[in-house]
Amino acid sequence: MNDGPHDSTPNAGQPDPDDMAEQFRRMMQQLGIGMQGDPSTFMAQLAQMLQGLSGPGTAAPVGFQAPGQQPGAANSVDWNRIKDLARHVAATKGPDPTPGRGDRAPLLDASRLVESWLDQACEFAQVSAQPEAWSRADWIENTFGAWQKVVEPVLTSLTEAMTGLLAPDSPETPDATDPMMALGAMMGPVLKQMASMLYGSQLAEGLAGLAVTTVSGTEVGLQVLPRAQVVLLPSNIAAAWNDLDLDPRDIEIYLVLREAARQRLFNAVGWLGPQLLALVEHYARGIRIDSSAIEDAVDVEDLAQLTPDKIQELSQRLQGRLFEPTRTPEQEGVLSRLETLLALIEGWVDEVTSQVAGLWMPQHAQLEEAVRRRRATSGPAEAFFSSLLGLELSPRRVRDAANLWAALRDARGTVGRDAVWHHPDMMPTTTDLDDPLGYVSGESTHPDDEVTANLDAELEELLRSEGGGDPEGGAQPQG
Repeated sequence: MNDGPHDSTPNAGQPDPDDMAEQFRRMMQQLGIGMQGDPSTFMAQLAQMLQGLSGPGTAAPVGFQAPGQQPGAANSVDWNRIKDLARHVAATKGPDPTPGRGDRAPLLDASRLVESWLDQACEFAQVSAQPEAWSRADWIENTFGAWQKVVEPVLTSLTEAMTGLLAPDSPETPDATDPMMALGAMMGPVLKQMASMLYGSQLAEGLAGLAVTTVSGTEVGLQVLPRAQVVLLPSNIAAAWNDLDLDPRDIEIYLVLREAARQRLFNAVGWLGPQLLALVEHYARGIRIDSSAIEDAVDVEDLAQLTPDKIQELSQRLQGRLFEPTRTPEQEGVLSRLETLLALIEGWVDEVTSQVAGLWMPQHAQLEEAVRRRRATSGPAEAFFSSLLGLELSPRRVRDAANLWAALRDARGTVGRDAVWHHPDMMPTTTDLDDPLGYVSGESTHPDDEVTANLDAELEELLRSEGGGDPEGGAQPQG
């Protein structure tokens, strides 16, 4: 603020503050934004506006001192606000009652029943945590930490792209007196805050979409729960399965059966959950933000009229346009491995639950077909990964994977089938899904792939650096 006298002599090597202010004024006028008064006052007003949009208690952008703010206060993404927004959006999509005893008691009964079945069908032990029925809000609250970890690399790339809009075009050594550099220095914090708001709005919408459709804790295929546990969302089950002329009790038992099998697998195979999330994170770190789409969607003039509605409008303009359509060879390799691993997980769940349901549930064929139809339909999970991570994720080869696991069981029994999960190097590859009998007989060969080897090394380092433990931690079969 220019409320009092100041030393007009610039420091050595630093641009004159008055010159920067005048340059900023002229640039804003060229962009069609008339400015009255001191540009620094305008910037302070922007900072206060952003602070108000972010909610009480949120720090203003770095470089601005709102009234009462200490110099140097750090700016960070308000993840709690994004989580609360997701819960709010989910609440607008229909009633979300808190599960009561009428939900919990049948769930416990179903869990006891299916766990006794699974003891005979697989080598992985039942998880120790009690099953729980969650509301949609509960699901968002309990899985948000995993989603935050996944999307942080994307948000970092987006903020860099936003601030890059004002970077000088010249590749030469930057000149501190360059007006574009001055503008970038002044507007950078605002753009970073704006990026977090835009992406945060999309993240909240995406999570709300998942929360109102997923029927169990990990139906999305990733272990996003804070611990291995069977979780159902009763309020979503009826809507998702209302086209089946089946006893609702049979549907619940079948869903508990699938989730219990999946949680046994995640719990017993120590490397599996962390590696899935590491693969998604690794892909996200290589995402290229489409700067031209941002330039088309965001005008500098927008900064002068930020409101919650304006933030929502800008977010919708960028929906599905954030990412460049091309992928690096490394990303293609990550995507292939991720899809294969997801297919192997769901194929194993299909194989195990098919054996159990075929013995104990007369309507198992209808239930299995319903799962296949649900999986084949591009639902909120696919939309979430596509819009927020640029990740076209569809485990197309689940049936091939189920056939491979069935062939292994026929040849080696459940012990031999489940022992494959001991180590990631033993896992079938995409090539093995093409030739399951060759994999079972041990005749398949895997070419030496330098990209895959490099990816393995980077994933191992990522897992270790984030406290994921030994990425080679094996499964712990019963007995």
